Amino acid sequence: MLEINQRIRIDESELSEHFIRSPGPGGQKVNKVETAVQLRFDVTGSPSLPEDVRRRLLRLGGRRVDGQGVLMIEAHRLRTREGNRRDARERLVALIRQAASRPKPRIATRPTQASKERRLALKRRRGMRKRLRSGRPEED
Repeated sequence: MLEINQRIRIDESELSEHFIRSPGPGGQKVNKVETAVQLRFDVTGSPSLPEDVRRRLLRLGGRRVDGQGVLMIEAHRLRTREGNRRDARERLVALIRQAASRPKPRIATRPTQASKERRLALKRRRGMRKRLRSGRPEED
């Protein structure tokens, strides 16, 4: 059982792991051992996720989510099978925790008078610089 937070827990049966040969350079036994892991989690079919978390997770997953809504995390940073397995699970938990936190709503604000004046002064200076480059006299 993966515990994400107080209200979200994912059962082991919802995860599937497939071990593959790790990419990159290696030494002896490089073509014999399968230490990299592909962890798959069906986001759309999971009964453990609330709907709002599911939507955010699909968006956060990006290219790691396929057309059927299955999130795949590939871990091959470590040399051992168990280490990569732990790494993939930690990355899944971190991603779900990130999706579980609600984004802070943006409050629209108006620009201050001082910021408007700074912007206009900057535009005047930039325009003056360009006029001086072209050799035209000042225009007031």
